[in-house]
Amino acid sequence: QVQLVESGGGLVQAGDSLKLSCAASGRSTSNYRMGWFRQATGKEREFVASINWSGGSTYYADSVKGRFTISRDKAKNTMYLQMNSLKPEDTAVYYCSAGQISQATMRERGADYWGQGTQVTVSS
Repeated sequence: QVQLVESGGGLVQAGDSLKLSCAASGRSTSNYRMGWFRQATGKEREFVASINWSGGSTYYADSVKGRFTISRDKAKNTMYLQMNSLKPEDTAVYYCSAGQISQATMRERGADYWGQGTQVTVSS
């Protein structure tokens, strides 16, 4: 079992930055992939970014590439999403996720474990 808790969401203006955190506990994430998804009101869940816990390789959705950076702190069992140049279109509930799965599986199908979500609202 893996428990995930997101934090760091809030209300910001377009162009601002925000950093989300995801604390993981329970089963070790050494051989896991972790990632971020988001879901805007009335929209389907959207993949944002993922990172391999051990090797650190990353993958980003085109919509956030160049603006968002995913990272992790192994000692703290915590994953981060640094969001820069935020746009109103980034407004959504952001979910932390994890699983012993490939990047392609996470991007296309989802993950095994999910956090409760944290709201990010970007005003114009």
